[in-house]
Amino acid sequence: MNQSPYQSHSILIGYFLWIFGFLGAHRFYYGRQISGTIYFLTLGIFFIGWIVDLFLIPGMNEDADIWFRQGAIDFNIAWLLLTYLGIFGIHRMYMGKWFTGIIYLLTFGLFGVGIIYDFWTLNEQISLINGYYQNDMG
Repeated sequence: MNQSPYQSHSILIGYFLWIFGFLGAHRFYYGRQISGTIYFLTLGIFFIGWIVDLFLIPGMNEDADIWFRQGAIDFNIAWLLLTYLGIFGIHRMYMGKWFTGIIYLLTFGLFGVGIIYDFWTLNEQISLINGYYQNDMG
């Protein structure tokens, strides 16, 4: 899905998540947890910020490519799994976190709290795993 090892995030996925961005999905995807939470609580700052973000996504994508490490775990796949199947823990199983993935499956993402946690930390979780794999291979 990625063309270069330096591209951790995809503009296409960013725009796909932007469709539901009034809930902050694209902002969380690009590592902007605080504004993602604000968007979640205010419906994208009453839809105005959501519309403005249509033009800001390319810059957010460039920043995310600098901040996060691509590797064995693909950010785009993990984010799509979290966003659309998070309550089943599929994103955690994809990352090799089978135990917590099964717990999410049995508890609907720990009753939603685990999903919120993963929206805040998924980029860092993936970067740590990818850093481990890169150091292990290098």
